[in-house]
Amino acid sequence: MDVILLERIENLGQMGDVVSVKPGFARNFLLPRKKALRATEDNRKRFEAERAQIEATSLKRRQEAEGIRGKIDGIKVVIIRQASETGHLFGSVAPRDISDSVTKAGFTIERRQVILDRPIKTLGLHNVRVALHPEVIVTVIANVAKSEDEATQQEKLGAAVAQAKPEGPDLDKILAEAELAQAEAQPQT
Repeated sequence: MDVILLERIENLGQMGDVVSVKPGFARNFLLPRKKALRATEDNRKRFEAERAQIEATSLKRRQEAEGIRGKIDGIKVVIIRQASETGHLFGSVAPRDISDSVTKAGFTIERRQVILDRPIKTLGLHNVRVALHPEVIVTVIANVAKSEDEATQQEKLGAAVAQAKPEGPDLDKILAEAELAQAEAQPQT
């Protein structure tokens, strides 16, 4: 099925491109979300007549997204979940959980803006992409932990904290060494 794209779609094309897609993708995703029009002669004429307005609206939305990009990019959100002793979650972290956490942090995003390549099923720090606009994508760091204290420890270490007692040095000693290394890495003024 041929469609006219009304906005940039990753791995598909730019606004105004006429692309051939599978009918189900067009019917179930592109057309209901107003991301494309069927490529009929009437729709082509209508698109060309409204093209300037569509481009202006898209440009305005992109500028708004660029404006808040610096504020959201790299934000860390904490998500508390139950997990096994080995660090595997009982369930998974969904896009809705991430969008709710970012909203609590002060930035409203919708769950459909969260791009997860695969479900988050382990404790630790995970980079998650958020599409503020089809051309403006930022990264949010999801800190998935069993408790607030564990989330703080994970942030200091930069990795998941195992609940089982580690073989060898104590966890507090590892944390102290990590803090010391971080302090030494910062330039002295």
